[in-house]
Amino acid sequence: MAGAAEVLAALTTRGTFRLTALAANLRGAESALAARVDEITVTISVSPTYNERNVHRPVAESLQEVARVCERASEADVPVDAVVSCAFGSPYEGDIGARDVHELCHRLGDAGCTAITLADTTGMATPRLLAELLALTGSDVGLHLHETRGTGLLNAYAGLQEGVRRFDTAVGGLGGSPFAAGAAGNLATEDLVALLDDLGVASGIDLDGMIAAARLVAALVGHPVPSRVSAVGPRTQLVTPAVTPED
Repeated sequence: MAGAAEVLAALTTRGTFRLTALAANLRGAESALAARVDEITVTISVSPTYNERNVHRPVAESLQEVARVCERASEADVPVDAVVSCAFGSPYEGDIGARDVHELCHRLGDAGCTAITLADTTGMATPRLLAELLALTGSDVGLHLHETRGTGLLNAYAGLQEGVRRFDTAVGGLGGSPFAAGAAGNLATEDLVALLDDLGVASGIDLDGMIAAARLVAALVGHPVPSRVSAVGPRTQLVTPAVTPED
């Protein structure tokens, strides 16, 4: 989180986008509120081991801290979205029961969270697991998907079919977790937008602009980004035919 305050202070185009800050604790939430963010995100894992490694607290202590963040955010009339890590499986405990995830979501609501996002932190989700969990939580949740096993876009489509309308994505498919071996980046924004465009679902996002942004990100980080759409373009892009050498 180092340098977050400086980044927020440098943003001069307020009002053209919604600004969300991830707060690891109450102190981080205080800093975010001082920077006039529109929303605060907190993170908690249904996997005890992952939670200890990620935020250095037992799950019960994390719930208490989330409640403190929610109380302070409520005073400032700022909503709080709780991201539930490892909602579809843990690299440490293995499969996570849907009822256990649902129970944690319920407790987060009681703590004051105004939204819940189910995170497939290690890319263990499948359409079957999504359907099982959404049958308990309902579709008024967000999905935070990773491409660790190449299923991020597939799971987004499955979630869309189940009624989910809020997705966490990243330009170029950047992201990952240092506490889950092999974890790949987030679902690429432009990959999801290309799918939505084909389905006739209005996202309000310009695909060409997203592809340009992803290619800029690749130049800034100095290596190709995982997004396939930014690499080859959308399916509507004309492909130059191969040239057959003359005899």
